[in-house]
Amino acid sequence: MDIYSIGFTKKTAEQFFSHLKKEQIRRLLDVRLNNVSQLAGFAKRADLKYFLKEICDAEYIHEPMLAPTQELMDSYKKEKGPWDRYAKKFLALMEKRKIASKLDRKQFSVRTVLLCSEAEAEHCHRKLVLDYLHDQWGGLRIRHL
Repeated sequence: MDIYSIGFTKKTAEQFFSHLKKEQIRRLLDVRLNNVSQLAGFAKRADLKYFLKEICDAEYIHEPMLAPTQELMDSYKKEKGPWDRYAKKFLALMEKRKIASKLDRKQFSVRTVLLCSEAEAEHCHRKLVLDYLHDQWGGLRIRHL
């Protein structure tokens, strides 16, 4: 099963939606804590839902269970905490939330992409989510766009 991830920063709307169309994405799972910020531009919840349907014929789902807590985000972003500590705490949060058993693996049977704001997946929680699900479920091919 292929699962994708993408960040919207440092991308124009044209680049972003072209990636999704090229990969024939049919479902976007928004894993951001805050999906209505004015800083999100074309990726604000209501706008994104509309654009996905019109441009890509894809559905939009917000899944806050896959987002970090505000406290965890603040300790990493605002207080400039180390990535390793953030990753360890976020993995513990996913375990506590039991995401592998609460998520329906079947929802990923259509071409699905996880969305966050970070331009690159390397230091983004969407990578941690996908790596965790791969470890729990197996059989996932992860592609970061």
